[in-house]
Amino acid sequence: MSQTGITKTFDLGDGRMVSLETGKLAKQADGSVVVKIGNTMLLATVVANKDAKEGVDFLPLSVDYQEKFAAAGKFPGGFFKREARLSENEILTSRLVDRALRPLFPDDFHADVQVMISLISADKNIQPDAYACLAAATAIALSDIPFNGPISEVRVGRVDGKFVINPNFSDMANSDLDMMVAASEKDITMVEGEMKEISEQDMVAAIKFAHEAIRNQIRNIVEFAKQANAPVTKREYSHENNDAELKEKVYKDTYDKAYAVAKKGDKDKHARSEAFGKVLSDYLSTFSEEERAAKTGLIKKYYHDVEYHAVRNLILDEKKRLDGRGTADIRPIWSEVDYLPSAHGSAIFTRGETQSLTSVTLGTKLDQLKIDGAVISGEQRFYLHYNFPAFSTGEARPNRGVGRREVGHGNLALRALKQVFPTDCPYTVRVVSDILESNGSSSMATVCAGTLALMDAGVKIAKPVTGIAMGLITAKGKYAVLSDILGDEDHLGDMDFKVCGTKDGITACQMDLKVDGLPYEVMVQALEQAKAGRLHILNEISKTLDKARGDYKPHAPRLVQITVPKEFIGAIIGPGGKIIQEMQRETGTTIVIEEKNEMGYVDIAGDNQEAVEAALKRIRNIVAVPEVGEVYEGKVKSILNFGAFIEFMPGKDGLLHISEVEHRRLDNLEGIIKEGDLVKVKLIGVDPKTGKFKLSRKVLLPNPNKEKQEEEAK
Repeated sequence: MSQTGITKTFDLGDGRMVSLETGKLAKQADGSVVVKIGNTMLLATVVANKDAKEGVDFLPLSVDYQEKFAAAGKFPGGFFKREARLSENEILTSRLVDRALRPLFPDDFHADVQVMISLISADKNIQPDAYACLAAATAIALSDIPFNGPISEVRVGRVDGKFVINPNFSDMANSDLDMMVAASEKDITMVEGEMKEISEQDMVAAIKFAHEAIRNQIRNIVEFAKQANAPVTKREYSHENNDAELKEKVYKDTYDKAYAVAKKGDKDKHARSEAFGKVLSDYLSTFSEEERAAKTGLIKKYYHDVEYHAVRNLILDEKKRLDGRGTADIRPIWSEVDYLPSAHGSAIFTRGETQSLTSVTLGTKLDQLKIDGAVISGEQRFYLHYNFPAFSTGEARPNRGVGRREVGHGNLALRALKQVFPTDCPYTVRVVSDILESNGSSSMATVCAGTLALMDAGVKIAKPVTGIAMGLITAKGKYAVLSDILGDEDHLGDMDFKVCGTKDGITACQMDLKVDGLPYEVMVQALEQAKAGRLHILNEISKTLDKARGDYKPHAPRLVQITVPKEFIGAIIGPGGKIIQEMQRETGTTIVIEEKNEMGYVDIAGDNQEAVEAALKRIRNIVAVPEVGEVYEGKVKSILNFGAFIEFMPGKDGLLHISEVEHRRLDNLEGIIKEGDLVKVKLIGVDPKTGKFKLSRKVLLPNPNKEKQEEEAK
């Protein structure tokens, strides 16, 4: 006997129905829900500890999205045949949910919170990540965990000129927009996506369209929570110890000094940090040793708040920033290409104290990135990796491998650049960005360096792409939009809004908020200010390189692609791969064959053009159709009493009868030709019954008898 849960169904807005179910699965979690659309089902759970750990002054939120292979009727890859660590796609979806939820928890709530979203059933045409945040937000709404929601999140596309909410996989081929938007009832909280050079106005219109759909989902979450008798009063907590008198004293004694440090406009972040630190250390020295032992933790906490307000007030009141810039000013930029002599393409991009060294590697189909997920699988021939070592910020910490942040930043840069990547590029292309210095906007530095490195490699991108990170300060009814934010401005500010694009439009964006939401008029200003910044940066990098080089580097692999009829694929490969292996060995090339659309696509890659041409000639000979009357240079394969068999084209043998060797009668071929000799022959016929080829050598030789007769006739 199955247990009955509580269910609510609502229309997505276009006739597609979404159902929310609780009370049936995972009932020991603080909140759980199953979201279902079509055959896609997501189980979301949330659990929060009752108390915060000692000394924790932040929100330890973890969000994990995982696609179960069984959901799609598939087996996991690998030796153990079970789900292992999250894939990059799962990490990116986890980040989308995390970034949407995190700003809505109370600032003083520090208990561990774990949100888990599992794809338990998959529909091949439905993109499940579009419903992950809806599931997570509903699970939280069903719990007693403090949260300033509800919120939800949708994907918005534009198919044939019309906006679509949560488009299916089949719709995306015709969409010029793929954007995830999260919002509360009132404000936008998170945006991320890629676009085919759309305008700022179109982007705002897409966000507004998404917001209406989100409001519909939020209304249904609220109604569902009431239907399920979710707790109206959320749990009480007390995770912070405060001393109001000490807080007021710290503000009074240090604010003016911190404001003076901020106003100094020092461009060196380490010097600024030391100056701010000296204000604190000098202040701590005014306390007795006993007082310091008891109060240092709280004093540091309150002094952080002092810094926060001093920096923000300086910007709002005087329109002046930590490094002395105005709100719309961009830091100094320098760039260089062809820095790495052995790379196929390379570039350095430095903006202020942020620097990316980016390389490009060109390869064959064998180098494609293989994706094997429960829902998405296939191969990717253009990909980007982003590395953020500790020394880039002057820190020493162990290297524990690629983190979620690196995956997310690399993905944003990839989305920005892939919009201009040439569809006819024959290579697999890997871009690697190593951040060597960081003080804000390192992912945007990756976009700029990636553009330069691709052009340096000779990859014919459609247009250069640049990126900029925008910030926001709001307080006292005022706000300031900041261009090209510093790391400190990201930390102390209310927004990190990254915008990438060409001179003609936006190709990717990512927005994270630390406040409840972003009014549309502020978003419009940020986008317009970002456009001006992008164009300024574009002008700067164009001074270094403004278009792709006319050719690839001399040491880059040479690659050509030809198509052949499908029936010739076997002939090129040969029995057990004999022919293709022989060609690769003798020419020093790599040959990859792929069958699609009833044709064979043959890629030939080598270190130099001569090797590629040699392999190309041999393949063309294999696929060529022998023509009677044509002359070929063939290799003697075997000698028999009645003649010799000549391989006059790869894989094609013909008989050179003993009577066709010379113009005189021969008893054998000894002393005339032997095995392994190269012999010029003419195809003189094809047996209509057997298809065997008849060759002649003598027709290519002078006929002494004919010459004698002609001489006598004279």
